[in-house]
Amino acid sequence: MADTQALLQGRFGIDLPRAEIPDSVAPLIDRRVTRRYTDQPVTDSLLDALLAAAQSAPAKSDLQQFSVVVMRDPGRIKQIADWIGTMDWIATAPVFLVWCGDMRRGQRLCEMHGMPHANNNLDTFLNTAVDCSLAMAQFITAADAVGLGSCPISYVRSHIERVSPLLGLPSGVYPVAGLSVGWPVFRRPLSMRLPPSVVVHRERYDDSGLDAEIAAYDQRRTARDPVAAAALKNNDVYPPREGVGWSENAARQLSVPERFGFLAYLKTRGFDLA
Repeated sequence: MADTQALLQGRFGIDLPRAEIPDSVAPLIDRRVTRRYTDQPVTDSLLDALLAAAQSAPAKSDLQQFSVVVMRDPGRIKQIADWIGTMDWIATAPVFLVWCGDMRRGQRLCEMHGMPHANNNLDTFLNTAVDCSLAMAQFITAADAVGLGSCPISYVRSHIERVSPLLGLPSGVYPVAGLSVGWPVFRRPLSMRLPPSVVVHRERYDDSGLDAEIAAYDQRRTARDPVAAAALKNNDVYPPREGVGWSENAARQLSVPERFGFLAYLKTRGFDLA
């Protein structure tokens, strides 16, 4: 049995007396993001195995409504890194995957069998995003198991009007997230997560204790890993200052609209979202 309380202290900064972590689950709790990669290549055979694991993830009604674009060309990967601008380390990854929601395949299946595609709606958009996310998560887990590191990149959606043509994405297909993949230079420290008491609700949703729980979490997290000046969100809107905790930094980000053109983009790409 894994050292349960050491793992939970690392992940949450608190003890969870009822929990017992099996050895097979311990690596999931100990997972770290990777943002620096060695020059060691990721072989095609290994990458294909990990992609097969991704395709083995659950899929809504077995419709499998996602696609993934594999990027290995350093120049093309650097284009995306340059567009994002604040994540130059993306260009050091030997592999960059762009995970996409895919309604197009279902539309083509209906065409092949002479039937209308009657589900171009918000529910299908959500199903494509969930199928894609489940597959990406399974890829990440498989990559971790063989010692590879990865980092999801939502910022590909901030430059969706450039990324989509670069990848040749047709109508009905859109980027959900990028994923940098490679062999880690080092293991980053664990990122402290919110306590389960905030996230896990039993029988009914109840956030009546949220204020106190968040205050305690901010204090624990700041003591271990204070928000760096470079990590402060939206300094052009809110003046930078010392002592910003996790919750305030999250509020700084959430209070300013992001990707407000995403809906318009999806509608130009064949999604009705009705």
